[in-house]
Amino acid sequence: MKVIIAGDFCQRYRIDEAIKKRLYGDLFDEVKPIIETADYSIVNFEFPIILDSTNAKPILKCGPNLQGTKEAVDAVKYAGFNCCTLANNHILDQGEQCCLDTKNELEKAGIDTVGVGSNLEDAASILYKEIRGETLAIINCCEHEFSIATDTTIGANPLNPIQQYYRIQEARSKADYVLVIVHGGHEHCQLPSPEMQETYRFFIDSGADAVVNHHQHCYSGYEEYHGKPIFYGLGNLCFDNISKRGDDIWNEGYMVSLDFDKSRKPSYTLYPYIQCSSDCFLKLDLRSELFKENVDRLNSIITNKFLLQEKWNKYEKEHLMRYNRIMHPFRSKLLRFLEKMHILTVSKSYYLYLCAVIQCESHRSSLLFFLRNKLK
Repeated sequence: MKVIIAGDFCQRYRIDEAIKKRLYGDLFDEVKPIIETADYSIVNFEFPIILDSTNAKPILKCGPNLQGTKEAVDAVKYAGFNCCTLANNHILDQGEQCCLDTKNELEKAGIDTVGVGSNLEDAASILYKEIRGETLAIINCCEHEFSIATDTTIGANPLNPIQQYYRIQEARSKADYVLVIVHGGHEHCQLPSPEMQETYRFFIDSGADAVVNHHQHCYSGYEEYHGKPIFYGLGNLCFDNISKRGDDIWNEGYMVSLDFDKSRKPSYTLYPYIQCSSDCFLKLDLRSELFKENVDRLNSIITNKFLLQEKWNKYEKEHLMRYNRIMHPFRSKLLRFLEKMHILTVSKSYYLYLCAVIQCESHRSSLLFFLRNKLK
């Protein structure tokens, strides 16, 4: 059984123009023959469709509220994808109805979906697919942002290793192969955090045959853990960004082909490409040797626990200012000026208290309840 998984597809800027003009061939013709070699192919659908503008109710969130049109479904179908993962941080951007419309429109077009539902239980449903007389189980989840389903509301299946353990156990008892696809990670970072690695390895220990990740807008490396592959970032499949055109990791990615067999140790092939650089079309990467060198370098870090921790510590130090702005109690220019003049100060005990509240599971749960209540 050959399964191809691709990263993030989003209808923005030049891609939006191409889709509205129905130039699907221009977007996908170079990679379509590869997609068609698979028995089953999967892509991450990174936005909600708006069928009726009166149903679009942009949610309160940080970052952009993405959206697309019904023609995007035709584009995915033209490319040859059989399934769309919907558990991502943008699928609820235009409210519950548009989220549900997206799922329904894809399924009406004969494209399977996974990772979104009418409530938390529904969103966590496993997709079972019969292929060549064998059963593939797909579990799709995403990190917690603004798209998550609740017990009573529509949304995406959240990353929760305990709940994913039970789903993997269920899938293991019913399917020949179990594939876990996670949307998460640090944007624009080509390495997983040690916590990500620990979680994805746990999924393998729980019974998954492969784990695939996307979200970071750049590709990462991979490893074999107990003979099972874990891919830590596929990059964008088709996602335009005005500020990232040209030679940028935003524009580089790869599809991965997984070949499952009874040994339950899948073999795999990577298909690197360039997207949304000088134009918005997908092009197979003619610099594949350079790509291989970069992936080998990333793999050497990922498979070395101490080196990965060292690189991650460096990454976090380089991004201290971002989190300083987030956590700083003095938000206005006047208060920051007073702090600069040492008229106002932030004590170490304040940060100690923050650390205690955030790192403790029980306190963190209560803090999140408080913050969500403030946003009502």
